[in-house]
Amino acid sequence: MTASPPFWETTALADMTRSEWESLCDGCGRCCLHKLRDDDTEELYYTSVACRLLNTKTCQCEDYPNRHRKVQDCVTLTPDMIDTLDWLPPDCAYRRLAEGRGLPAWHPLISGTPETVISAGASAAGRCISERRAGALEDYIVTWPGQPAATE
Repeated sequence: MTASPPFWETTALADMTRSEWESLCDGCGRCCLHKLRDDDTEELYYTSVACRLLNTKTCQCEDYPNRHRKVQDCVTLTPDMIDTLDWLPPDCAYRRLAEGRGLPAWHPLISGTPETVISAGASAAGRCISERRAGALEDYIVTWPGQPAATE
């Protein structure tokens, strides 16, 4: 008897249950880092400054259910938004699946553990600073949030 393929291989993003959709997030925290966009050139700059609700050691939101009340510009990803967001990390599960690629081996749904996100270098854990401690965002411009993890 063969096992059925996992839901992310058989279900379109728009058809996923809320639980399936939420489980795709690998918890890397890179989407919770502030970005800057040049008004003249539209060029995007990533920073290592995290939203004040992001735990910089674990990359977990400290108040996920109430995040929108506390952080007005917190984005809730939806399937129809994925193609329009140029700031999602290249190895974000939502982006990968929208582009027809599978999940990387380090994704918790594949590996069975969230620690692989950190060991693969995909996580912002330990690499970011809270907006409450940071100064000007321009002082924290980095490139790694927009690059794939070391191991795909």
